[in-house]
Amino acid sequence: MYRPVNLSEDIFYVGVNDRRTNLFENMWPLDRGVSYNSYVIADEKVAIVDTVEAGHFEKWIAKVRAILNGRPVDYLVVNHMEPDHSGAIRILTELYPEMKIVGNKKTVPMIEGYYGITGNFELVKEGDTIDLGKRKLTFYTVPMVHWPESMVCFEETNKILFSSDAFGSFGTLDGGIFDDELDFEHYIDEMRRYYSNIVGKYGNPVQKALQKLGGLDIKMVAPSHGPIYRENIGRMIDMYDKWSKYEGEEGVVVAYASMYGNTEEMAEVTARAITESGIKNVRVYDVSKTHPSYIISDIFKFKGLILGSPTYSNELHPNMEALALKLEHMGVTNHYFGVLGSFTWAGASVKKLREIGETLKWEEVAEAVEEKHALKEDKYEACWQLGVAMAEKLKAER
Repeated sequence: MYRPVNLSEDIFYVGVNDRRTNLFENMWPLDRGVSYNSYVIADEKVAIVDTVEAGHFEKWIAKVRAILNGRPVDYLVVNHMEPDHSGAIRILTELYPEMKIVGNKKTVPMIEGYYGITGNFELVKEGDTIDLGKRKLTFYTVPMVHWPESMVCFEETNKILFSSDAFGSFGTLDGGIFDDELDFEHYIDEMRRYYSNIVGKYGNPVQKALQKLGGLDIKMVAPSHGPIYRENIGRMIDMYDKWSKYEGEEGVVVAYASMYGNTEEMAEVTARAITESGIKNVRVYDVSKTHPSYIISDIFKFKGLILGSPTYSNELHPNMEALALKLEHMGVTNHYFGVLGSFTWAGASVKKLREIGETLKWEEVAEAVEEKHALKEDKYEACWQLGVAMAEKLKAER
């Protein structure tokens, strides 16, 4: 038995929740799970917009069949080929062999490559439409948000944007499907973590997509993960705009690695100086304890960043190196930056962290602090002044 969830007349949500998977893309923690959103438009012709991860096929197809009540599927719209959305394509084509698969020229080779499907495609390009009867779907490409074949479709009658991975979120939908049915504030951290972890590298493509879609009269946004937006659309788009420009708010992430507590002490001194200088939003992370997913999310949230590491075999501490390389790979720009580190016989970590900051064009707020052995009075004061300098930079933007 299934009670349908209507986005509007004849348009239905048929997504599923995943509370069992531990890591998204086998990398990012799913403490609060994730939803795989899919939609059915049961007009004169039937269109399914994206499927779900293959392991959830049975739950998903039961919802689809309950809505269709024996009707065939005319179209499967494949907005995005990542397997958490395309995983049911092969089984669905076996159930509905006459169904046309709608995608763009970059979608089709992926369908062939992943699932061995070689026919019954309907290719669409920018601005093309499919007529379902009372409703039309218009397609817009959004390449690299966050795969090259990514696209969205706009249902013109009810003005619903089916946005694929754009505007998605980690977190299951716990009863509430729409943003005005749930505690929206509860999802914001998971929205930012999803964006920063999954889409964060592609700030420029996101900006182009926002500009392209900005002319549409959107009344509802239906993404492939997380809540459906009908109340907080403007707020959500504003957050995406800021995140894709790497425009952090006032605050500092202090992330450090420490083997024996010396670099940790330097980080603690610096954090105290920041708060005593008037900045309340300070997040201190031991990179060996906290998964990079959460640290990266806060780095996207806040403008200030201080990284600290001991020298480990003439390199960065491996856990700090992992975080730093992720930031470098993502191309995270537009931050105020500070560096601290310690060593026992030869220092290298401070130099390597500064090089990463230079690559990403971060603005270094004060001279880097490097201590040999345990923290002593002069370097204690240098750590303090680093914190003061970071606070003054941030306060100057008020």
